[in-house]
Amino acid sequence: MFSKEPKFTEVNLYRLLVLWTVFLLLLSCSDLFKKEVKKKPIARVGDSYLYQEDLAPLITENMSKGDSASFAVNYINNWASDQLLLSRAKINLSEDKLGEYDALVDDYRTDLYTRAYKEALVSQAADSLITQKQLETFYEQGKENFKLKERIARLRFVALPKNFMNKDEVGKRLKRFTPEDVRYLDSIGVQFNKLNFNDSIWVRYARIFEEIPPINVDNADKYLKKSQFFELEDSIGVYLGKIEEIKDINEIAPLSFIKPTIEQVLLSRRKIDYLRKLETELLDEAIKDKEFEVFENKK
Repeated sequence: MFSKEPKFTEVNLYRLLVLWTVFLLLLSCSDLFKKEVKKKPIARVGDSYLYQEDLAPLITENMSKGDSASFAVNYINNWASDQLLLSRAKINLSEDKLGEYDALVDDYRTDLYTRAYKEALVSQAADSLITQKQLETFYEQGKENFKLKERIARLRFVALPKNFMNKDEVGKRLKRFTPEDVRYLDSIGVQFNKLNFNDSIWVRYARIFEEIPPINVDNADKYLKKSQFFELEDSIGVYLGKIEEIKDINEIAPLSFIKPTIEQVLLSRRKIDYLRKLETELLDEAIKDKEFEVFENKK
């Protein structure tokens, strides 16, 4: 048996109104207990206010009282000038210009937010690992695009103080460079002004000129030759070096030299592909959920 449906009497209506009033009172009381934080204004232009909270983070601990006071005055004056110019601009610029600039501001805001969101998504989801196989494949497929625009070389060298006692021994071992020679040179390396034993790394000529001042643009062809050994001196010390290999302008760059560039290209392509896929999925999902639709323009 079904129970009788309760009648909506005046008593029930009265009780409902009482309950609703109590609820509103409790809600308002909870807001009263919240501590109201009032911002302290330090300047005003029209209806715009500059608050102490806006200025405080810009005052650093290393500022003296005089510097902080001067900074505050300049900041307030600059803020006031900007606000006054803005208000004058809104009055004197045409409606078309104001609309045009408002649209630009909206576009910039949208671009700023979406770009930051995309970067966050990419950093979280996109794979940043580039394998050696991927590097080699990309390199082999586009070798002609990797011609050198500057000269590079592989070399090992040491810079010795003037009157270094074992210069000849160091030179002999630097030329021969067996594992035993490497251990010997490493053991006395603290006595050198400079050293570079990693002759598998390609170095720009400009960097060589910086590290070995006696070698420069004018005499580079004389000293920077394949298998060349050099001994040079300046006012600071003596430089001993052995050139392993050189690459000239317009030669194909070695993979190891342009590896960082290729990695950036591959990562950039991967990022673009990921964002395209993301945007497609977002549109498809929005259409499916009826969140996005395009209306037909019926004439």
